[in-house]
Amino acid sequence: MKKRETSPDILLNDDGYDPNIKKAGGWKTMPYIIGNETFEKLASMSLTANMTVYLRTQYNMDGLTSVSIASIWGGTCNITTLLGAFVSDAYLGRYWTLLTASIIYFLGMGMMTLTAAIPYLRPPSCNKLTAICQEPEKWQLGVLFIALILLSLGAGGIRPVNIAFGVDQFDVTTEKGKKQVESFYNWYYWGFTIALIVALTVVVYIQNNISWALGLAIPTAIILLSIVVFFIGSKLYICVKPRGSVFIDVAKVISAALRKRKIKLKPTSEHTLFDNPSTDPTVGNLCLTNRFSCLTKAAVITEQDSFNDQGLPTNGWRLCSIQQVEQFKCIISVMPVWVSGIACFVCMDQQSTQGVLQAIQSDTRFIHNFHVPPGSMGIAGMITLSIWIPIYEHLVLPLSRRMSKDGVGITLKHRLGAGIVMSIICMVVAGIVEGRRRESALKNHTFIAPMSFAWLIPQYALSGMTEVFTGVGIMEFLAKQFPPSMRTLAGSLFFLSLACASYVSSFLINLIHRLSQSASGDKDGSNPGWLGGTDLNKNKLDYYYFIVAGICVLNLMYYLFFASRYVDTSKKDEEGEKDVELNS
Repeated sequence: MKKRETSPDILLNDDGYDPNIKKAGGWKTMPYIIGNETFEKLASMSLTANMTVYLRTQYNMDGLTSVSIASIWGGTCNITTLLGAFVSDAYLGRYWTLLTASIIYFLGMGMMTLTAAIPYLRPPSCNKLTAICQEPEKWQLGVLFIALILLSLGAGGIRPVNIAFGVDQFDVTTEKGKKQVESFYNWYYWGFTIALIVALTVVVYIQNNISWALGLAIPTAIILLSIVVFFIGSKLYICVKPRGSVFIDVAKVISAALRKRKIKLKPTSEHTLFDNPSTDPTVGNLCLTNRFSCLTKAAVITEQDSFNDQGLPTNGWRLCSIQQVEQFKCIISVMPVWVSGIACFVCMDQQSTQGVLQAIQSDTRFIHNFHVPPGSMGIAGMITLSIWIPIYEHLVLPLSRRMSKDGVGITLKHRLGAGIVMSIICMVVAGIVEGRRRESALKNHTFIAPMSFAWLIPQYALSGMTEVFTGVGIMEFLAKQFPPSMRTLAGSLFFLSLACASYVSSFLINLIHRLSQSASGDKDGSNPGWLGGTDLNKNKLDYYYFIVAGICVLNLMYYLFFASRYVDTSKKDEEGEKDVELNS
């Protein structure tokens, strides 16, 4: 593993300075890094897209249980990114975190394959004549949940670290390096798109129509291949040493600010503030700002504070640097906008769970006897995304710039608002379509409604548009608000919003199920309510969709009247920076 000459925090070889330093990093590492990410995404997306179907058909779970488990598992995969970011930044570094997490993910995929390949690990198939389905044993669920936990831990280490590790391979302090990073993002998302297409078509088709064991063994083999590919490029990587976790710094700032809460802040010239700017040009230093001044107290030097020979505080839980304080302020400042994205992600989450259940009980015939796998419906949203982005870049955006007075055109604030509007329309359309699907099934007295799956495409397409505006917008917002040193945390916060959306979705599903049962006078739990049971035709899924649409309307009001003012905080911070005299 090589060292970049301009950064003192990069790992050296055992023999010290490497004379072949220029051979490290750069484009030569991209096939290994992007290859690893592409293979991992192919494996994870093929399982994520079909998880509800797998639990429903192989573990005999009803719609409520399968959707809840799929949502909670999806949320856990995203919330463990905080753990992955912490371990990477504080202990292992990005290289070892990626390698370790990939191995853990492989073990989880291996266990999932075993649950499909060994009938003993699953309950017997439902009796088609009597329609009796045996529930899984507790130990069978235990095996399944261990596999899902391993997958969650693996995903938590891969997702927030992979992009940051790729960016580490370029010198972002130069114009050439910045252009290379832009190209890296393009190739990264190209690999992601290819993986998603293969996962939602080929792999999902094999799982549904040929064999679940084979359909899960393929992603398992692919993730093993990704580990091999990543390991082969080890000698070419630039590996940044762990600099310490932002989470620990946040805890220190809170502790120091609480201890010094009685200090009355005066003009900065009357206070001595501790600053410890980084000497690494790739990290970037933050300037002191006016926002959240109560936290600035953590950097005020008092008589009780002491320093060691290196000029650092002897008690980091009592005195923090301006850098640590401003990092915490960055996190707080993004929260209002970050929260507004959760409701949009709840809308998107419905398509990978409830939308799949709709497809299961719809006519999935496409051409002759070919049936579209329910788990493949998500590709409609991706196609919409692929069509819209070129139209937006080459038509909508230039036109909006010409029409606007300042030449800026559609801003990030506008795009985030448009995403929330799309989420409302998506849920309303989904509710209308589901009402028509259920009515068609009941009218014809059939389990599968004689209504084409094509009627579901609009809601998936609108979900894709929501992702274009809100998903990409939130990622861009976080990237702009955080300095390079917090790049991994920015990715973790994005995935945390997805996790929160999954947990909120699961909570809403179970809450509405219980309330609908209670409203019907059900005392023994036999009434399926709006969302229970194994037959969607006996539910009121459309009512649930309309409730989610109402939540999205409230989210739009919250965004317009409160959160939108925080989208352009970077400009406000520049205007509010203080000229601080620091006494060393």
